[in-house]
Parts: sequence; C-alpha cells; structure tokens
Amino acid sequence: MSDTYYHDDPIASEAPRRKKTSALVALVLFVVGGFYIQSTLAANVSLNSGAPIQFGQGISQTVACSGATNLTITPNSNFVNASGAGAFMFASISVSNIPSSCNGYEFTINAYGNSGNSPLAIFNSTSTNAVIFNNAGTFQLGTGVSGASITSGSGSFTFSFASPVATAASVFKVTLQSGSRSANTVGTNWVSRTSAADLSWEDVAFGNGIFVAIADTGSGNRVMTSTDGITWTSRTTPLDTSWTAVTYGNGIFVAVSILGAPNQVMTSTDGITWTSRATPVNNYWQDVTYGNGIFVAVASTGTGNRVMTSTDGITWTSRASAEDNSWYGVTCGNGTFVAVANSGTNRVMTSTDGISWTARTSAVNNTWYGITYGNGTFVAVAGSGTGNRVMTSPDGITWTSRTSAANNSWFDVTYGDGTFIAVAGSGTGNRVMTSPDGITWTSRTSAADSSWGGVAYGNGTFVAVAYSLGGIQVMTSTS
Repeated sequence: MSDTYYHDDPIASEAPRRKKTSALVALVLFVVGGFYIQSTLAANVSLNSGAPIQFGQGISQTVACSGATNLTITPNSNFVNASGAGAFMFASISVSNIPSSCNGYEFTINAYGNSGNSPLAIFNSTSTNAVIFNNAGTFQLGTGVSGASITSGSGSFTFSFASPVATAASVFKVTLQSGSRSANTVGTNWVSRTSAADLSWEDVAFGNGIFVAIADTGSGNRVMTSTDGITWTSRTTPLDTSWTAVTYGNGIFVAVSILGAPNQVMTSTDGITWTSRATPVNNYWQDVTYGNGIFVAVASTGTGNRVMTSTDGITWTSRASAEDNSWYGVTCGNGTFVAVANSGTNRVMTSTDGISWTARTSAVNNTWYGITYGNGTFVAVAGSGTGNRVMTSPDGITWTSRTSAANNSWFDVTYGDGTFIAVAGSGTGNRVMTSPDGITWTSRTSAADSSWGGVAYGNGTFVAVAYSLGGIQVMTSTS
C-alpha cells in the first residue's frame, strides 16, 4: 500500500467511553490504514485524511491481551438493495491471529463516524456494541448480544450483523476493546417470583417466546406458562400424572412422565393447550430432548428399552439403551445425543441418531442427574460426590472431573449468554453455581433455599423452578 494513499497523522483523542465492566482493559484498534496508539493502549484509526475506512482490507497491531502477537481486524461490507436505491452496509467484522493469551476475554467492537464520541448503531436498529466472548479459543456471542451471528475459527472469528444499520460510507473509525469476563454478572442476581400454583414444579423449558414449566402434583393444572419468567399462568393438563421433564423442538413442546400409562407423553404447540400421547412402554421417563430432527426420551426403569424416540412428539418408538441404568438426563449437541445416569458401571451413553447407543465411562460414578451442551462442551452435574459433582466432555465420550462450587445436590444445568448455570435441591444460600466454561465454578446465592430442580434460558432470562411446596417456587436472573 502506497504511503501517499494513506494518511498516518494522529487524530485528536476522544473523550473516554464508558467501559463494559470495571475490569475492562483498553485496547485495540485497527482497520485499514495508519493508527496512533495512545499511552492507555486505546487507539483511534483515521484513514485517508478523514475519508471513510476501506472495507475488505485489514491491518494488524500488537495490543492488550495479544502480547507479542499481531491481531488483524478486517471490516466487511455488503450491498443491500432497497426500494429506489441501495447502499453498501457495514455488515460484518473479522478478527484473526488471536493467541491463547486472549482466552477468557470479551471483545467489544464499536464503529464511529467522522465526528463525535458516540458509537454508531451498527445492528438491531440501535445496538452499538458487537460483543464477542473468547471461550478457550471458541468464539461466541458475548454478554447481552442477540441479532447477530459468529463464525468461529482457529484463532479467528467473524461477527455478522443480522440487520446491519450503518452504511460503509459513514464508518470512519473502528475500535476493539478487551476485558476480562470474570466481572460478568450473568446468573449472579436472582429474584423470587410467584408461581401460578403451589405445586411441585419439576422442570422448565423455553421455546417460541414462552417459558413452560411442568409439575408432578396438582389437579388439572400441572403446567404453567410465562412470556417473561415473572408472571405465570396456570394451564390445563390432559392428565394428572407425574410430569418430570419438558423440552421444545420443531415447533412443539413435549413433556414426559414417570406414571400415567399408557399416556406418558403430552404435547403442545403453544404451551397452553395440551394433548395426551401414548408411549410404547410404561417406564419411568425422566428426561426428554430434541436434536437432529428427533425427540429422545430416557428412563430410569425398563428392561433393554430405556430410550424412546419420535420425529413429531406424537408417535413414539421404543429403543434399546446401552445399559439398563437409571438414566436421568439427556441432551443433544454437535450432532450427538448424550445421556447420563445415577447408577451403573458406565453412567454415560451416546448416540448420533437416538436409536443406537454406546456405553461410555463417566469421569466418576456419581449420581448424575442433569446434562447440557454449550459452546462446544457437554456439562453434567451430580447429586453425590466430594468436590467433583461436575464433569465435562468435548464429545460426550471422554469425560473429565471438575470441582463443583459446593457439595450440593445438583439436579439441572443449562447454558445461555456464555454461561453455564446449575441449580440444586440442597445447600444453604448457595443453590446456584455458574461457570463460563464448565470447568471453573462459582457459588451464587439463590433467591431462596428451595429445592430447585429445573433451569432454562430464553430471551435474556434464566428461569429456575422448585419442586418443594409451600415456599418460593420460581426465581429469575436477567443477563
């Protein structure tokens, strides 16, 4: 690039912008052209003597968490048609050559116009911050971000705006800041909520803009729904049986029960109106999930048939489990179904289709109850064990023990907003624990010492439900 084409004179310093957290480290900045690194390691980039930045090119610079490594940032534009006229829009931004020293950091990217200190809206009509979390080298949407997507590569990512707002011509400067996610407050503050009825709420799921909780007690009202996790409404169930788990997939909610033969399944398209469905065998169905175009349920009883599958949630087929263990949890991630048990020699089993299952060895023989998948990692939690009531796996096959925040009876775990959250049925003031990676866990204070049995994430909110009667049965935490 010719020196006569780019102008490298420093621009005037901007007024300090509000940082995301107190742990934010000032840092980056590039985009094609010259730059001026201030003493704080913050940088502003002005190209072509005040002209807009050149899209599709990149510039590298050593800053902040990168140590001696040169990171490279590249803004990208797309032409968007519009009635009467179109425009090139600031559509995505790529960062590459990111070293492992940046693991655990959140990056915040902002774009600026030719004047003023306020960042431009770049997506979702008004969103100014593109936040990316570096979870051990896998990049994902950061705290509070929706309406965008990330393509994660080896030491690189591309953050794409679903609905870009800023035109390429309006972008004159781009900054990238990094900060430790340790100051993140996701899942730390929990608020008590009033349930629709005083029942034993066993599980909760989110789908189609609504939370659905199910109970194993009650008279015709063993479902409640909420659009925000705060205000709940009782719904009529077709059968007063012991509903144990609920999930959402393919436009339908599916709940399973340990009793109520032969109708141990019920389905709903909206969470409000429910219909009973027949099961192929009358086992104690403990959990259900959806993935790879199929629903999969697992049971704690039965002889060679502790799995059942369905493509629509209505018609179910019995399947052979890898072993006749007490299977209590099942999830799907990266094309693989993984189930965990609280008994047996091999307390994990995996399947790519939900039909054929293979026994796997758990990290330790604890009573594994809950399992989830997030950010490339399977995480399971247990109700027994000493300091090792968590285990993780990248593939569901090889498992590693992790230190739980407390020796509580951990019953369920979920993933959302870059954070794993587990809830327990025992403990004093610490019945929640959180982790950014499934490895390092921190105790959190629950809204009450209720017996929390289920937790789900949706629409920026975590919701937990309790099976204990006569107290607080719902709590929420907004990320």
